[in-house]
Amino acid sequence: MSAPTVAQYTLRRLSELGLDRIFGVPGDYAFSIDDAAELVPGLSWVACSNELNAAYAADGYARIRGAAMLSTTYGVGELSAINGVMGSKAHRLPVFHLVGKPSERIQRLGLITHHNLGDTVYDRFQPLSAAAACVSAVLTPDNCVDELERVIREALRQSMPAYLVISELNGGQPVLGTPISGTPLGAVKRQQSVPQELEAAVRTILSRLEAATNPVALLTHLVSRYGCRDQALAFIGKTNLPTAITPNDKGTMDEGMAQYVGLNAGNLSSSEAVRNLVNNADLVLDIGGIVTTELNTGFWTGHYDASKTVSINDNWVRAGEKVFVNVAIDDVLHALHERTTTRCADHGMKLEPSALTGHPEDPSSSASFYPRLQRPLRSDDTVVIETGTCMTHLNKMLLPAGVSAEGQGLWGSIGWATPACLGVAMAKTSGRTWMVTGDGSHQLTLNELAVMGRYGINPRIFVLNNGLFGIEDVISERGHDYDDLAPVNYHLLPHAFGCKNWLSARVSTVAELDQVLEQIDAHDGAAYIEVMIPNAESQPMADAIIDSGYKLSTPQPG
Repeated sequence: MSAPTVAQYTLRRLSELGLDRIFGVPGDYAFSIDDAAELVPGLSWVACSNELNAAYAADGYARIRGAAMLSTTYGVGELSAINGVMGSKAHRLPVFHLVGKPSERIQRLGLITHHNLGDTVYDRFQPLSAAAACVSAVLTPDNCVDELERVIREALRQSMPAYLVISELNGGQPVLGTPISGTPLGAVKRQQSVPQELEAAVRTILSRLEAATNPVALLTHLVSRYGCRDQALAFIGKTNLPTAITPNDKGTMDEGMAQYVGLNAGNLSSSEAVRNLVNNADLVLDIGGIVTTELNTGFWTGHYDASKTVSINDNWVRAGEKVFVNVAIDDVLHALHERTTTRCADHGMKLEPSALTGHPEDPSSSASFYPRLQRPLRSDDTVVIETGTCMTHLNKMLLPAGVSAEGQGLWGSIGWATPACLGVAMAKTSGRTWMVTGDGSHQLTLNELAVMGRYGINPRIFVLNNGLFGIEDVISERGHDYDDLAPVNYHLLPHAFGCKNWLSARVSTVAELDQVLEQIDAHDGAAYIEVMIPNAESQPMADAIIDSGYKLSTPQPG
């Protein structure tokens, strides 16, 4: 049997992690990669509308499968994808970004080609794309086997993107050396622990937990990125630890668990009871490493006392002034679950879905929409949350048992959700995919609806139409022309994009909303619903709150 080409071997080796899709846009210098995608068994090419959308879709896929593949061409393609890949880096997702490059014969002859700046500098884009990754390599027939193992290991160890350059010439030449057969991602041990550091860290955590009278846990999305969410939830259940999440981590906790208490974000917490519970705790067990951005802390009104906080990070633990290094998060959680005997008192907080509001003849609004969205969600469903005003509502919404959510609150690139919804839906093997987006964010990437229709995926999409960039009004002031949007009849888009068997509608009253939600539940295809929302909802926050996030005003003297 002949040796596989560099491109074929690379895609096969990555697909063995459990990846069955590669997202991208074809390009001439990447043809060896594009062609290989059609030859690797079990792997399918997903032709996205543009490179940025492809990067967003790969991001969404990686959130479900643990990793993803993205392919773009040299220069124009890879640079268009950087924003999406950088978002994956911020949210700790191993996206393998494969880029085709002009042949070494062109480079050695000093020929000038397109997708460059009219000169013979062919590696100028590599530092830019590599900056969005944690590891990179230029693959050749001679180094492909060894370099690929190094890149895979490091991308999984850090749970961040990797950047792989394959020239069009090298991509079509045979691999030299002995190919390696990989294992599914779930069977890969991504980090190792130094035994004495692990034992000291675990004993410290157990001791602090045993001594605490009113401990509380906060769970972050990092446990999902390292495949140990189930371990974390099992530990929380065994200890009966009251557990909150921060806005960036919506969907990480199973909110049907008795231990869930709500969203903690300082003055913007889901309730005063949650804020008080965390503030008054004598031990805050931070499982995954809280990111203390302004949106995650209620514009920095939520503070964590370092002396009362124990943080379990990806490969290190901090307990006050003690830091333990080279301790893998999965090893720490496994040991804690095996050895803990502490069982905390019930938190006593009763969480209920938001009450339905509005009369049938009332105009549709956020107040009537979000409580109704809770009702049809079922276990194994995933809600994709766009950045914007919908994020502020959905983060506080109580998800039914077994329902997860994905958002991009840290990177916050509007338009992410629509292509990410494509990736999430393609990656899931059970349950449905729901998405909520504002019209402003949706306009950036709505062409990906055509890709959804082409590949026959069936998301449930809600576009909240208020005719403006509502979140900008909330954090600024009303009346700016730059916040107004081009008018779009969104509910007509699925038909225009060739989507088959899509339930599409525009609703403007509570009665219409109730009716379409019933139709969605009985429909076996995708749903795309334009929900009219009054733009008067987007009122600016108080000046003091806005300034707490942007720090523009001169402080009072004294």
